[in-house]
Amino acid sequence: MTNTGVTEAPPGLSLVFGIGELLCALALRDVVETIRPLPVQPLAGTADVLLGVSVIRGLAVPVVDTARLLGAAAERPCRFVTTRTEQGPLAYATGPVRGVLPVEPDPGRPPPMLAAAATQLVAAVGVLDSQPLLFLRGAGLVAEIRAAPDAA
Repeated sequence: MTNTGVTEAPPGLSLVFGIGELLCALALRDVVETIRPLPVQPLAGTADVLLGVSVIRGLAVPVVDTARLLGAAAERPCRFVTTRTEQGPLAYATGPVRGVLPVEPDPGRPPPMLAAAATQLVAAVGVLDSQPLLFLRGAGLVAEIRAAPDAA
């Protein structure tokens, strides 16, 4: 699946993917493409949610361990989902991609019981096939990575 940005994605469409038992979604307008995982070069002194940097389409792109980020059980990623952010491209290491679906978050903000860090990462919560669906916030993710303590 490739979204090169030549045409604007219709509103209400999201790329849905799994992370262990969790279902996550990213607004299709923010998704560049999904690809098989590529080699990742670890970087010392970075946040523990950052796997390192991978060369994607000739660019050095930070790769985030989405399972670790969301507190899910660690698993070997089967896809990279590259996105665009104000700070440049970012890749999420994910589980299987379920597809582009017309899913919408529940109206309002995420449930108040979510921790403050989670609300920086989770823009909204919805339901898909009787499972919670976490709508991820790309800009919040970049802020969370910057705020995370350095890896030891």
